Amino acid sequence: MKIRLALIMALVGVPLPAFAHPHIFAEARLEIIAGADGTISELRNVWRFDDVFSSSVLMDFDKNSDLKLDHSELNEIAKTISTSLADYGFFTSITSNGAAVAVDKPDVFNVDFKDNQLLVFFIAKPEKTLPLKGKLSIGVYDPTMYTAIDFEKDEDITTEGDGFKACKRAVIRPDPDTVLAQNQANLTEAFFNDPAGTDMSRLFATRLELTC
Repeated sequence: MKIRLALIMALVGVPLPAFAHPHIFAEARLEIIAGADGTISELRNVWRFDDVFSSSVLMDFDKNSDLKLDHSELNEIAKTISTSLADYGFFTSITSNGAAVAVDKPDVFNVDFKDNQLLVFFIAKPEKTLPLKGKLSIGVYDPTMYTAIDFEKDEDITTEGDGFKACKRAVIRPDPDTVLAQNQANLTEAFFNDPAGTDMSRLFATRLELTC
């Protein structure tokens, strides 16, 4: 199978030198589910990729050249993306009272191709028990800044479960100019060549903040 270099970089999130800006775009939806025990049990993700990137995926994974993706081809895409994103925490950022919380490899990871767009569905779970206490921050972003994952509306980040009733919530959309001004001293050449190595790209990401 031939997969163009740009597509590989996009799927695996490998940083490209001097490319610290997005080349691929995805509209996202995130549903955060609270369990009956007052902990966060699941983060349900849906990503819809732009037409250009989706067409590239179709061309690269359409083995029988019938201009559609059958079940086996979709499974191959899902496997490729899931395996590769594991190195980047599945683009999932969680902090609990300032401490980072890792996520497990998703048990559910599927893709589909509808209306000429690639759709990715997966359920992430915190690696450790994550109670709804204190201040929590949850976001989805590509640390390499190669892919822009956008929540078009605040309502695209939702919470479900009685545990959230005691929490105040706010969707934070950082202003890039403000972030740049506040972190000018830290935005070195190393950041622009490899933003994943500095982890500063999270400062630009849309996120949900919960105070419980």
